[in-house]
Amino acid sequence: MSDSAPVHPTSAYLRPVLDKGTAGASAPTLNLLSEAVSLPAAVIYQSRLDNNVSWMQRFAASRGVALAPHGKTTMTPAFFQRQRDAGAWGLTVATAPQATAAYRAGIDRVLMANQLVGRGNMALVAELLADASFEFYCLVDSVANVEQLGRYFKACGLTLNVLLEIGVTGGRCGCRTQEQVETVCAAIAREPNLALVGVETYEGVIGGADAPAKIREHLLKVRNIAELLMQRGLFAADKAILTGAGSAWYDIVCDVFAEVDTELFVPLIRPGCYLIHDQGIYMEAQQKVRERLGDSCAVSGDLQSALEIWAYVQSIPEPGEAVLTLGKRDAAFDAGLPQPSLHYRPGWQAPVTPPPEWEVYHIMDQHSAMRFDPNADLNVGDIIALSTSHPCLTFDKWRKLNVIDDNYNVLEQVDTCF
Repeated sequence: MSDSAPVHPTSAYLRPVLDKGTAGASAPTLNLLSEAVSLPAAVIYQSRLDNNVSWMQRFAASRGVALAPHGKTTMTPAFFQRQRDAGAWGLTVATAPQATAAYRAGIDRVLMANQLVGRGNMALVAELLADASFEFYCLVDSVANVEQLGRYFKACGLTLNVLLEIGVTGGRCGCRTQEQVETVCAAIAREPNLALVGVETYEGVIGGADAPAKIREHLLKVRNIAELLMQRGLFAADKAILTGAGSAWYDIVCDVFAEVDTELFVPLIRPGCYLIHDQGIYMEAQQKVRERLGDSCAVSGDLQSALEIWAYVQSIPEPGEAVLTLGKRDAAFDAGLPQPSLHYRPGWQAPVTPPPEWEVYHIMDQHSAMRFDPNADLNVGDIIALSTSHPCLTFDKWRKLNVIDDNYNVLEQVDTCF
């Protein structure tokens, strides 16, 4: 790495909120209920975060697969470190700048589940690979990209690890046919500075009522391709990577990929949203996972929604309608609007669960509108905590997150790096 891209110490991403006091004792000084934090604010429950880190790591271990969680969900280095310390094989990212962020957070093995295209992006990766202790992997699916990577990394005197991506018709990236597989593999073999070390797919683009069956069929195809390449001696590693799985179908990926010979392959899953979970699309996806698993899930407990956005009631301009200090600049709205999960009035002993008919039905840049019973006890200045759907698009709106305990004390503020 150059001097312009130093490795940041872990402490750079952790900002404990402490009051040393006159006697030197440390105690939390910020509490959400005391209005010591400017709202709106993004809030992460530490107990739920810890639960989710542990649950998925134990699930992967119970299925005999490795876990490389997708870091794009949070882009929060302190959370990368939690996942690494819990036993993650490495971290998945989507872009070269995200790989740089992971490296700076101390992650020494990164899988970029994407094609590496363009000299500027190649330069970022080459800078990382100047550190011999750092492992990096990316995907290829075309002769053109293979030749571009080959030329660039030959000029740098570096070897780049690549995985062959297998896609589906109408999906995203990836080879569609066996002929394409053969052509791309032959191109890789012609490039001395590229090393074919595995096979990758992303099953989440497969939809429809019969998605589980189609996904299983696709994964079997991918596994068969990987095993054929191994038989033909086309991998540059004794143990090749076989990887798939977002946050919706990871159980099926485990079922299919865990059946490989683990003396020859590392079966690897890459879910990301599990870390934060939600009360929307990923809650629904996890419910379906549990239904498919039935009694076969060897891991107790389940994922928990760890993220809330706290905001004030700013105005009640009409009976039964409240305007909140939260908008599109603060929370995801692509997969359902944020919804009330807690109601608190400064001075109350604790928050309460709002009535089920309270509903955010409209969202603007900095405001949102919530319906409620006109006879309900709701005042301007009250605080509403809102759950979200699709955590990825909430995280990218915040530069700092408040990690709290179950008593709403702010334990630390962590930085994102979008």
